[in-house]
Amino acid sequence: MERIKVDKDKCIGCGACTAIASDVFSFNDEGYAQTDPNNNIIDNMEEEVKNDCMDALEGCPVDAIYKEEVEEEKEEEN
Repeated sequence: MERIKVDKDKCIGCGACTAIASDVFSFNDEGYAQTDPNNNIIDNMEEEVKNDCMDALEGCPVDAIYKEEVEEEKEEEN
């Protein structure tokens, strides 16, 4: 499973990602992009949102957006 992330050290705050995929990207208090931790798992996104995220990733002028592999959370048995 993959999630979309922003490298805060690379981001210049241009806003391209927030314009393309506002369901996933927003600005933090410092004016740099961040992802919504409740909506950044690529497999859980609707197809249109997923496509917008890939457009944002490909369109980032400083390549600050990337995909990161994450382990699926296992449900605890009672």
